[in-house]
Amino acid sequence: MSIASSRARLLSHPAGWLATGFGSGLSPIAPGTVGSAAALLPWLLLRELPLIAYLLVVLATFLAGIWAAGWVIRRIGQEDPGVVVIDEFVGLWLALAAAPAGWLWALAGFALFRFFDIAKPWPASWADRKLKGGFGAMVDDAFAGLYALLALQAGAWWLN
Repeated sequence: MSIASSRARLLSHPAGWLATGFGSGLSPIAPGTVGSAAALLPWLLLRELPLIAYLLVVLATFLAGIWAAGWVIRRIGQEDPGVVVIDEFVGLWLALAAAPAGWLWALAGFALFRFFDIAKPWPASWADRKLKGGFGAMVDDAFAGLYALLALQAGAWWLN
Protein backbone atom coordinates (compact mmCIF):
# COMPACT_ATOMS: atom_id res chain seq x y z
CA MET A 1 0.00 0.00 0.00
CA SER A 2 1.39 3.41 -0.95
CA ILE A 3 1.97 6.21 1.51
CA ALA A 4 -0.66 8.32 -0.24
CA SER A 5 -3.30 5.61 0.08
CA SER A 6 -2.34 5.02 3.73
CA ARG A 7 -2.78 8.73 4.47
CA ALA A 8 -6.08 8.83 2.60
CA ARG A 9 -7.29 5.81 4.57
CA LEU A 10 -6.37 7.44 7.89
CA LEU A 11 -7.97 10.74 6.96
CA SER A 12 -11.17 9.05 5.79
CA HIS A 13 -12.37 8.76 9.41
CA PRO A 14 -12.73 11.34 12.22
CA ALA A 15 -10.51 9.21 14.47
CA GLY A 16 -7.73 9.46 11.91
CA TRP A 17 -8.03 13.24 11.75
CA LEU A 18 -7.93 13.53 15.54
CA ALA A 19 -5.14 11.00 16.10
CA THR A 20 -2.93 12.62 13.46
CA GLY A 21 -3.44 16.06 14.94
CA PHE A 22 -5.52 17.13 11.94
CA GLY A 23 -2.83 15.82 9.61
CA SER A 24 0.23 17.26 11.35
CA GLY A 25 1.38 13.75 12.34
CA LEU A 26 1.68 12.87 8.66
CA SER A 27 4.80 15.02 8.39
CA PRO A 28 7.60 12.92 6.86
CA ILE A 29 10.13 14.57 9.18
CA ALA A 30 9.81 14.70 12.99
CA PRO A 31 6.04 14.13 13.23
CA GLY A 32 6.11 14.39 17.03
CA THR A 33 7.76 17.80 16.91
CA VAL A 34 5.47 18.95 14.10
CA GLY A 35 2.45 17.70 16.07
CA SER A 36 3.66 19.53 19.17
CA ALA A 37 4.08 22.73 17.15
CA ALA A 38 0.59 22.29 15.71
CA ALA A 39 -0.73 21.94 19.28
CA LEU A 40 0.37 25.51 19.96
CA LEU A 41 -2.38 26.86 17.68
CA PRO A 42 -5.37 25.61 19.70
CA TRP A 43 -3.42 26.36 22.89
CA LEU A 44 -3.61 30.05 21.99
CA LEU A 45 -7.38 29.77 22.53
CA LEU A 46 -7.21 27.33 25.45
CA ARG A 47 -4.92 29.56 27.50
CA GLU A 48 -7.75 32.09 27.76
CA LEU A 49 -9.98 29.61 29.62
CA PRO A 50 -10.24 29.40 33.40
CA LEU A 51 -7.89 26.66 34.68
CA ILE A 52 -10.69 24.19 35.47
CA ALA A 53 -12.19 24.55 31.97
CA TYR A 54 -8.70 24.24 30.47
CA LEU A 55 -8.08 21.01 32.38
CA LEU A 56 -11.49 19.63 31.37
CA VAL A 57 -10.62 20.23 27.70
CA VAL A 58 -7.28 18.46 28.22
CA LEU A 59 -9.05 15.53 29.91
CA ALA A 60 -11.67 15.32 27.14
CA THR A 61 -8.90 15.39 24.52
CA PHE A 62 -7.01 12.67 26.41
CA LEU A 63 -10.10 10.45 26.45
CA ALA A 64 -10.91 11.14 22.79
CA GLY A 65 -7.25 10.54 22.01
CA ILE A 66 -7.40 7.05 23.54
CA TRP A 67 -10.23 6.21 21.14
CA ALA A 68 -8.61 7.87 18.11
CA ALA A 69 -5.12 6.49 18.73
CA GLY A 70 -6.59 3.02 19.27
CA TRP A 71 -8.42 3.27 15.95
CA VAL A 72 -5.21 4.19 14.11
CA ILE A 73 -3.20 1.50 15.90
CA ARG A 74 -5.72 -1.13 14.82
CA ARG A 75 -5.69 0.14 11.20
CA ILE A 76 -1.90 0.32 10.95
CA GLY A 77 -1.13 -2.73 13.10
CA GLN A 78 1.68 -0.94 14.93
CA GLU A 79 1.82 0.18 18.57
CA ASP A 80 2.17 3.94 19.05
CA PRO A 81 2.91 4.84 15.41
CA GLY A 82 4.61 8.16 14.71
CA VAL A 83 1.56 9.47 12.86
CA VAL A 84 -0.39 9.53 16.14
CA VAL A 85 0.31 12.96 17.61
CA ILE A 86 -2.84 13.72 19.60
CA ASP A 87 -0.74 12.58 22.56
CA GLU A 88 1.64 15.46 21.82
CA PHE A 89 -1.30 17.87 21.95
CA VAL A 90 -2.29 16.62 25.40
CA GLY A 91 1.29 16.54 26.67
CA LEU A 92 2.08 20.05 25.48
CA TRP A 93 -1.20 21.42 26.83
CA LEU A 94 -0.38 19.89 30.22
CA ALA A 95 3.11 21.42 30.10
CA LEU A 96 1.65 24.86 29.38
CA ALA A 97 -1.35 24.61 31.74
CA ALA A 98 -0.03 27.24 34.12
CA ALA A 99 2.67 28.82 31.99
CA PRO A 100 3.45 32.44 32.74
CA ALA A 101 2.41 34.87 30.01
CA GLY A 102 4.77 35.39 27.10
CA TRP A 103 6.18 33.54 24.13
CA LEU A 104 9.46 32.76 25.87
CA TRP A 105 7.56 30.73 28.45
CA ALA A 106 5.56 28.96 25.73
CA LEU A 107 8.77 28.11 23.87
CA ALA A 108 10.40 26.93 27.10
CA GLY A 109 7.38 24.71 27.80
CA PHE A 110 7.54 23.37 24.24
CA ALA A 111 11.25 22.57 24.59
CA LEU A 112 10.79 20.98 28.01
CA PHE A 113 7.91 18.86 26.77
CA ARG A 114 9.89 17.65 23.73
CA PHE A 115 12.85 16.86 26.02
CA PHE A 116 10.78 14.81 28.47
CA ASP A 117 8.83 13.15 25.64
CA ILE A 118 12.09 11.94 24.08
CA ALA A 119 13.96 11.18 27.34
CA LYS A 120 10.94 9.40 28.88
CA PRO A 121 11.96 9.40 32.57
CA TRP A 122 10.12 6.90 34.77
CA PRO A 123 7.13 6.33 34.84
CA ALA A 124 6.84 7.52 31.21
CA SER A 125 9.42 4.91 30.14
CA TRP A 126 7.50 2.17 31.96
CA ALA A 127 4.21 3.29 30.37
CA ASP A 128 5.84 3.42 26.94
CA ARG A 129 7.07 -0.18 27.29
CA LYS A 130 4.19 -1.81 29.14
CA LEU A 131 0.95 -0.10 28.20
CA LYS A 132 -0.54 -0.82 24.79
CA GLY A 133 -3.29 0.46 22.54
CA GLY A 134 -4.72 3.94 22.62
CA PHE A 135 -4.21 4.37 26.36
CA GLY A 136 -0.56 3.36 26.09
CA ALA A 137 -0.03 5.80 23.23
CA MET A 138 -1.51 8.65 25.25
CA VAL A 139 -0.26 8.15 28.79
CA ASP A 140 3.52 8.39 28.30
CA ASP A 141 3.10 11.84 26.74
CA ALA A 142 0.82 12.87 29.59
CA PHE A 143 3.65 11.99 31.99
CA ALA A 144 6.11 13.96 29.84
CA GLY A 145 3.71 16.91 29.94
CA LEU A 146 3.46 16.73 33.72
CA TYR A 147 7.26 16.63 34.05
CA ALA A 148 7.53 19.64 31.74
CA LEU A 149 4.83 21.46 33.75
CA LEU A 150 6.78 20.89 36.96
CA ALA A 151 10.07 21.97 35.37
CA LEU A 152 8.51 25.09 33.84
CA GLN A 153 6.90 26.05 37.14
CA ALA A 154 10.17 25.46 38.99
CA GLY A 155 11.95 27.69 36.48
CA ALA A 156 9.32 30.41 36.86
CA TRP A 157 9.56 30.21 40.66
CA TRP A 158 13.35 30.33 40.57
CA LEU A 159 13.42 33.35 38.25
CA ASN A 160 10.95 35.23 40.43
